[in-house]
Amino acid sequence: MVLRVNIAQIEPATRDWICKVQIVEIGRPRESLDKKCTFQNLILEDEEECQIKVVMYADEIEQYADKLKLLHTYLISTARVKVSPTSYGKPIHKFYWILDKETVIEQIKPSHEVEKPLPLPTKLNITSFDCIPHLMVDSAVEIDILAIVLRCGPQKNAGRSHHRCREITLCDNQKNQFLFTLWEDFGEIEGHEIASKMATEADLLVILGRSIGISTYQGLSLQTRYNSTVRVNSNYPQAVALINWAKENKTMLLSCPSEKTSTSSSIAPMIVTTAGQQLISIAEISSAPSMGVFYVEAEMAVLDEFQDFCVLECSGCKQKKRTKDRKDFECPKCNRKTTLVPRCSFQIDLIDDTATTTTSISAELGEKLPSMTAEDIFDITCTKRQSLSLNHVHEMLSNKVFEIQLRKSSWGSSNTTHATLSILSYMEKQHAPKTTTDRTSKKIKPLEISEVEVMATTTATGSSNALPKFEPLTPTKKV
Repeated sequence: MVLRVNIAQIEPATRDWICKVQIVEIGRPRESLDKKCTFQNLILEDEEECQIKVVMYADEIEQYADKLKLLHTYLISTARVKVSPTSYGKPIHKFYWILDKETVIEQIKPSHEVEKPLPLPTKLNITSFDCIPHLMVDSAVEIDILAIVLRCGPQKNAGRSHHRCREITLCDNQKNQFLFTLWEDFGEIEGHEIASKMATEADLLVILGRSIGISTYQGLSLQTRYNSTVRVNSNYPQAVALINWAKENKTMLLSCPSEKTSTSSSIAPMIVTTAGQQLISIAEISSAPSMGVFYVEAEMAVLDEFQDFCVLECSGCKQKKRTKDRKDFECPKCNRKTTLVPRCSFQIDLIDDTATTTTSISAELGEKLPSMTAEDIFDITCTKRQSLSLNHVHEMLSNKVFEIQLRKSSWGSSNTTHATLSILSYMEKQHAPKTTTDRTSKKIKPLEISEVEVMATTTATGSSNALPKFEPLTPTKKV
């Protein structure tokens, strides 16, 4: 007997089942990182609005290309059910399905005598722009966004590895703005579609982005991940409402500069300020119970002049290494022979009226202070074994107050979880600095959380977010 069930009732051990679902998202066919297979992701929703991810591989992609359509309803029988991996983010369901040649798929057409197509979907798990600065920013964070496209830049190469990308500026109905980077083929395909529509259509576009990553590359911004989907002017009621709002407010959106715009790799670093965002003191950061993003006003100083000012990292996965030898090596994470490249990274002290604390600053944001590239810094400090001259850095920072965006992260060792601070962006405050007291007398001890059960939620300070990690959520097809 065939069981008529919903998604929540289906497990790997369930046999002879049939489920009525609607396709609410279809990703583009993608090639796996190891180049061994092609896969395509879909999201299905049942009558109770429960959603699940579905994967098809090469042969099935071609077989079902003309049959599986967005927002159409189907009866699906006995797909293969697998446990969802959690390595690269929080899945939408504890299981996922694989559609193969043994899966039975029947489309429900409007003329069907018994079954009726499901109504258009309304369920969206959207993260508002106001909430993004308060989220824990790490490699596993993935969110869904709904936003208006204000500007679309051209294709370009970014970073030391010259990855292709396209930057677009997004806005919500509160005029909060974020930069959204479309990496690699997202910039070429979805980015080209957005650019073409903006050039030919009178109204502003609205995009629905699923499984979007949060980046801290030269400031807080958004970026595509390997399994992201970007859909223009979708039929969801929420998207239609935002499209109509954008039509009515187009002149205001395009003419009024926002004070709530995040930073990007193409503009100068600046603080992200959202509605209701409060500055806190350095002393308060140590007692803050949560990890995340904080904002302070403080002086900056490099008190340790004998640090290395750069690290070596894998050119592929950006994992920091302790060695100073730049010879090629077999990277266990990239699973290939690769080279080590220098990245600027050093400690800088922040001082306000309440305390002094040490933070890290890295990548291009760090290179701006000594006005040197990481290659030049490595040559001086590691190859020539000379001290870096910081006289101009001291002069640049002297008697100035900066608005600073900090990320508080955690990492675990033994039974203790430690917390560290890193600078995401900074901007000089345009008025005379407050008088600070003795810089060493108020230095707080290293941030620490002495709880055995606390788990590390972000990578240790020093790891680089400069370029996206193209890691699929889908398993490699097993032959």
